[in-house]
Amino acid sequence: MATLKDVAQKACVDVSTVSRALNNTSYVHPETKARIVAAAKELGYRPNVMAKALRQGRRHTLGVIVPRLHLTLFSEILPGIEHEAERLGYSTLISTTDDDPQREKSCLERMQNSFVDGIIITGTGRNNRLLRSIQASGIAVTQIVRCQEPRISSIVADYEACGRNAVDYLYSKGCRRIALIAGYSHQSPFKGRYEGYSKAIAAHGLEEILAESTQPVNSFEYGYECTNQLLRDEPELDAILAPVDLQGLGVLRALKEQGIRVPEQVKVISMTGHAIGEMLETSMTSMEMPAFEMGEKAAQLTIMEIESPSEKAPTPQSIQFPYTLTERETT
Repeated sequence: MATLKDVAQKACVDVSTVSRALNNTSYVHPETKARIVAAAKELGYRPNVMAKALRQGRRHTLGVIVPRLHLTLFSEILPGIEHEAERLGYSTLISTTDDDPQREKSCLERMQNSFVDGIIITGTGRNNRLLRSIQASGIAVTQIVRCQEPRISSIVADYEACGRNAVDYLYSKGCRRIALIAGYSHQSPFKGRYEGYSKAIAAHGLEEILAESTQPVNSFEYGYECTNQLLRDEPELDAILAPVDLQGLGVLRALKEQGIRVPEQVKVISMTGHAIGEMLETSMTSMEMPAFEMGEKAAQLTIMEIESPSEKAPTPQSIQFPYTLTERETT
């Protein structure tokens, strides 16, 4: 059976550094820690995790709370979180909320009472007081995709640039009646994309065209109903921006049913690209954020907060990733 000394020799460090890294008793440089964790894994070193947790009050576990996983960006973010967490010696627990504030509250309370060391959350914005309370109790918290509480660190994308660049691209393609399917104005991605859209529309001397539905916003049905509304009200419509891919699928279905050719008559862009976009019969042009890398960064930021001395708690950070336009058949 491998010992601490074996791990130290493999990682080219001394035994005390291995002990500090694996027991999280004091700071070890992240790259050194990753090397030690990799060496321990290769040698099959197995510390007594439960005894260590009882000793330290830690489980080396991150809780992850997201709205949903199926056919969404979060199915690409989660592997990034898990990859980086495992590299740094942590496991993950996952909960979904379907954007229900009450379910989110229950998830947060359950994780607060189950000894997770940190929480990564895509929140509704309706439980910010509870999030602040959890962080004040010593559990690290990082927001991902949505920054709903400015006093807590966040990993987001440049949503305003996304909206602006999407309009600029469509304008360069000759589009002049560009519609945006609107979403929740209280959630930062929807708000940021609208602000970018609005600024670009004004800069090109165009008119804003918006559509909303009573259906759940992150759904096929929302995109479908909004598109039918736009087709009734805007006979000269030549482009539609859908905030998420599921809405984009609804857009394409509605256009097909009405006999409208894509992209010859109407061009379509998803503003939150997902791998499914390139697999469709008519592959969907999208503005894509680096989901896996964002997940990795969220894990890094959370673990850094967990392992920082309490008297040196890190200042909240807001890290913004750029979008990339991936051009496909719908434009």
